[in-house]
Amino acid sequence: MTASTRGTAPGSPAARHVIALDVGGTGMKAALIAPDGAVLHEARRATGRERGPEAVVESILDFAAELRAYGEEHFGVPAAAAGVAVPGIVDAERGIAVYAANLGWRDLPLRDLLGARIGVPVALGHDVRTGGLAEGRVGAGRGADRFLFLPLGTGIAGAIGIDGGIEPGAHGYAGEIGHIVVRPGGPLCGCGQRGCLERLASAAAVSRAWAEASGDPDADAADCAKAVESGDPRAREVWQDAIDALADGLVTAVTLLDPRTLIIGGGLAEAGETLFTPLRAALERRVTFQKLPDVVPAALGDTAGCLGAGLLAWDLLAARTPVPTQPDRPGQPNSPDRPNSPDRPTGPSSEVTA
Repeated sequence: MTASTRGTAPGSPAARHVIALDVGGTGMKAALIAPDGAVLHEARRATGRERGPEAVVESILDFAAELRAYGEEHFGVPAAAAGVAVPGIVDAERGIAVYAANLGWRDLPLRDLLGARIGVPVALGHDVRTGGLAEGRVGAGRGADRFLFLPLGTGIAGAIGIDGGIEPGAHGYAGEIGHIVVRPGGPLCGCGQRGCLERLASAAAVSRAWAEASGDPDADAADCAKAVESGDPRAREVWQDAIDALADGLVTAVTLLDPRTLIIGGGLAEAGETLFTPLRAALERRVTFQKLPDVVPAALGDTAGCLGAGLLAWDLLAARTPVPTQPDRPGQPNSPDRPNSPDRPTGPSSEVTA
């Protein structure tokens, strides 16, 4: 395990903190995060998925326990709570990781398992919506009352930001823009539909298309972007096809959600203005009455999920904090006193499930 420590030094006064854990398909990113959002300690570890789903779960639980012990030893107090972000289908309300193809689990009661191992309250969230929470509060969407976070990676998902929180939807599936059909009858998607946005405009889709067009089976989306910049007409066609599909999907989202900001992250966003300049132009060509949002790159990179997990943990504590009441005064009814919680990082006060 590699780790680095920042912020409060060992021997300093006790530092309240939470455990933040972002579980990916092959690796885990973790941090201990203070109430003001400062990262006190960070670490990474492989999931061990090659040893099977039970080994992955044990790796998560062991990692969390080590983080709890580290915090107690170095910062004087154990973690107050934990937040964990996982891929796949997540029932955040019940604390269940419903399904994750890359990790091999189904209906895993991860919140309860973690809580039993480390003895603190645990918040569970979907990785993309948790990353969107961080981008909205402390990243590229900071200050935007309405935003859509869209990472373009192996697939395409989304997070709908509203007033500092993330809208989960009635069943926890809100934001799945990657499965908007933009090319009816198009290529078959893993979800069972044809012509889904992620089948045409994800980093994986661009990689497939460029490998075929270039004749190089090892070519990927980054290679395509470089070829676009060098003026290769085949690459430009592949790239523009992906941008046109992405713009069609985003116009649908803009029409439905009217966001103030579109935050684009993931592998394709690493192409910078090679992506953003033609994408903004494609959106401008498509809108009629709609108001175009600002289209900006994500700011937090691969740390967004971990930071968002920390925010989930602090939100959980804030939601559990009793609201004190003032004593009766002559002629006045009891009135609730709602000060800002000292256990919450800077940002709008809300209870969030991602």
